[in-house]
Amino acid sequence: MTKTIETTAKGTEAAAAPERIAAEWIGLDWGTTNLRAYAMAGETCLAEARARKGMNTLATRDDFERALFDTVGAWLPEDPEARVRVVACGMVGARQGWREAPYLRAPTKPIGEPRAVPTSRPGILVEILPGISQDEPPEVMRGEETQIAGLLAAEPNFEGVVCLPGTHTKWVRVADGCIVAFRTAMTGEIFGLLSERSVLRHVMDEEWDEGIFAAAVAEAAADPAQAPLAFFRIRAQSLLHDTIPGESRARLSGLLIGAELAALGPFREAAAVRVVGNAVLAGHYAKALGALGQGAILHDGAAMTRAGLAAAWAGGAP
Repeated sequence: MTKTIETTAKGTEAAAAPERIAAEWIGLDWGTTNLRAYAMAGETCLAEARARKGMNTLATRDDFERALFDTVGAWLPEDPEARVRVVACGMVGARQGWREAPYLRAPTKPIGEPRAVPTSRPGILVEILPGISQDEPPEVMRGEETQIAGLLAAEPNFEGVVCLPGTHTKWVRVADGCIVAFRTAMTGEIFGLLSERSVLRHVMDEEWDEGIFAAAVAEAAADPAQAPLAFFRIRAQSLLHDTIPGESRARLSGLLIGAELAALGPFREAAAVRVVGNAVLAGHYAKALGALGQGAILHDGAAMTRAGLAAAWAGGAP
């Protein structure tokens, strides 16, 4: 069983000190807020460590190295000359990250030549995978391309559309092993703003009603132009009529996702769909697609990231 260690922003461990593990190589999913590290032996994950040390929490490039060694120190050999490859994806390669890994331009294979970053330990070389850009319409991604590589490792012949739900949800068209085109919807961020910072925050709870969610998806998908007028009615409904637990949250999410699916109609329709992400959010998107008569197969986002990092590691092995 894979062991998980989580650390605080200051590097102190939230649990007992991690046991020493002889990692063959280390994979990193390094985002804006968090760092997730994997001790790997081939394609097998031996241990996982999480730290709240994303790009936005680190002021200098030296901070990135310290954050890395604080998080994975127990996996490194005692001999500082011993070689351990570290393969990283995500915002660590952004302009404000450790080192910028220039974008590949779509259409392209998901995995490109990494940017090599030396560290103070001669044996530890960090390889940062590039993100992908698109000129028309202008789009960028960092991290999702590695999940696409993981999906293609699991389904080498897949052709269709991959939905990667998150703060900024990506919809990626894949053909011939390449990322052909993609779109981004800020649905997750908009949901967070409306549910946490608008007047709707007063009617949100942690419950969830599947029937109301599906109905809201269908409503917004049928007439997305009316969705902005439906948002305030969530507040009015709670003031004038009885509501059930989970009604407001499910309705807001359904309206937003339904409008997103309507906007992406020509892009996603008549194609096989895979949804890659955490079980809850990916499940919502799969159910929303189902409400519109389009099936989807789910893949765990973390597993796809590890598989994509493993593909990059194997491709660069000496």
